[in-house]
This record gives sequence, C-alpha cells and structure tokens, in this order.
Amino acid sequence: MSFSLDTLSAQTLKSEAKSLRETRAKAGQDLTHGAALEEVARAHGFRDWNTARAALPDRVAVPFQVGMRVKGFYLEQPFRGLLIGVQLSSSMSTYTVTVMFDEPVNVTPDFMFAATRQRVTATVDIRGISPALRGNGEPQMRLMRE
Repeated sequence: MSFSLDTLSAQTLKSEAKSLRETRAKAGQDLTHGAALEEVARAHGFRDWNTARAALPDRVAVPFQVGMRVKGFYLEQPFRGLLIGVQLSSSMSTYTVTVMFDEPVNVTPDFMFAATRQRVTATVDIRGISPALRGNGEPQMRLMRE
C-alpha cells in the first residue's frame, strides 16, 4: 500500500482506499470500498474508518509542500531555498518546516564572526510567519513561495 505525502485528512485516506482497491483488483482480489477504508484507517493507527473520519478534517489547506521553492528571511537574513520537510502540528495551526538554503545564511548579528547555516528547521503559521520572535520583536522566519 502506498501512502500520500499530503497532510493527513479524510480526503487523503479516501484516495489511499481507492488506490488500494485498484491494486487489489489488478491482483484479482475484490475489495469493497468500505473494507478498503477500514484497512487504510487501521494502517494509519485508527481503530476503524468511523474513528478516523471523526478525528480528521475533510481537507487540509496546505500552504507549503515538500519540494516547493521558497524565499524569505531567516533571522532577518534573506534566503532562497528548497522546502525539504513539512509537518503539521497537533494543534493544526502551525507547521514545522525544514528549508535547504541555496546559499548558506549567516545567522549571527555581528558580521565580525560568521556562523552560517545551510539547512534550518522552524515553526511557521499558515501565512509563513514564525510565532517565535527574536529579541527585537521580529519573527525568526518569514517564508514565502518563490
């Protein structure tokens, strides 16, 4: 069974169930849609389809996806890069994103000493703004689609 890289929702489970039915049909095994939903729900750790359906939203609007080109500011330094990781928080209000910068970013405010980062992980909201603030009140990260 293949799993989607999309954020978990009822729609992604339904898509997986459809794919499972098609795979089983090619192998000569008939599987009802209900049985496929049950199997997919259990594969994701739910007791059954009804439990999964009650716990998951219909669809999740995902502002950022793995493989997306992004730009923005990290610790007030401009960057461009590739989004290599996205994870929705349990509160479903923030995302943990991992960005691989095209060019290393100096993360120190004093340019007499350089500490560069090529890859960083940060938490951002749906607008791409980090709720964590620096000492001067600016967000740690501002993330935008390129």
